[in-house]
Amino acid sequence: MVFVWFLLAAALTVYTAMKLSEYADVISEKTAMGGMIVGTILLAGATSLPEVTTSFSAVIIDNVDIAVGNMLGSNLFNVFILAVFDLYYRRHRLFHLASDNHKYTAILGLILMILVSAALLLRLDYTIFGVGVDALLIMMVYILGMVVISRMPSPTVSEEEVKEAEQAPAKKKSISVKHAVIGFIIAAIFILGAGTLLSITGDKIAAVTGMGSSFIGSFLIAATTSLPEGVSVYQALRLKNVNLATGAILGSNMLNMFILAASDVIYQKGSILADASVSHLLSAIGGTLLVAVVIWAFMRKRSASLWVYSIPSIITVIGYFFVQYLIFNS
Repeated sequence: MVFVWFLLAAALTVYTAMKLSEYADVISEKTAMGGMIVGTILLAGATSLPEVTTSFSAVIIDNVDIAVGNMLGSNLFNVFILAVFDLYYRRHRLFHLASDNHKYTAILGLILMILVSAALLLRLDYTIFGVGVDALLIMMVYILGMVVISRMPSPTVSEEEVKEAEQAPAKKKSISVKHAVIGFIIAAIFILGAGTLLSITGDKIAAVTGMGSSFIGSFLIAATTSLPEGVSVYQALRLKNVNLATGAILGSNMLNMFILAASDVIYQKGSILADASVSHLLSAIGGTLLVAVVIWAFMRKRSASLWVYSIPSIITVIGYFFVQYLIFNS
């Protein structure tokens, strides 16, 4: 029965994620907010709600490894999603089509992943008012980074982007901004509930199967709680909104590391990163390396060859499965 509830929660997550992306696209087009801002902040925040409830619920039921594994595994899966869609739409060259400003959010995500990796390696069990100093540092870097990114100049739209958006325009429903905002909030609430159910059922699946909370958290639950990002990216790309899609993934990765650090506020038994299984270091280092590959994809020169262009995404896909293999064996 636990698997049935898990699948129901996953199905609800997928459906609400589709609605979230649809409403976010309307908000990005009919307000002063662009696709990058809506994707990085609004859509990324909403699609990360399952991670919030899953990790917080895991801490409350005293399963730290599901909480940490969920966050790190979600980042791995998010980068994997971006690479898969880039390969699928390789003729459009998504990394070249997206705004250059995405590289700043990717770099901030990389810095946060490095900090988490260092915390898992050093395992400093020092706390201030019950919160680990490593978690406090991660939260401060995230806030400072978001302030810096918000002050960056708005990205300019190139002629190539305009032509791509005008080519084969997607069919869109006529939805008002008010309808979109209300629908977005309702969908976010449903995703919040689905995340809680995923955490509870995932904990029971780990006990029933005996596969361990670290692997269940970093693979099964992480992949499931990342379904909103995957579905949202697919919907955004169908709606010809590349910046919304890219921003949702990169914004979610940054926010996931903040959520992981914020989970330490609820965990009052010490530093959550110091008490987590050492196997999470594989996810952290693997995720850091794959994010670095994504940054390379954004910053490298344009290539006429599809094969050469696809190399970063191919490396990311292979790297994802390799890291999961190492985690399973550990």
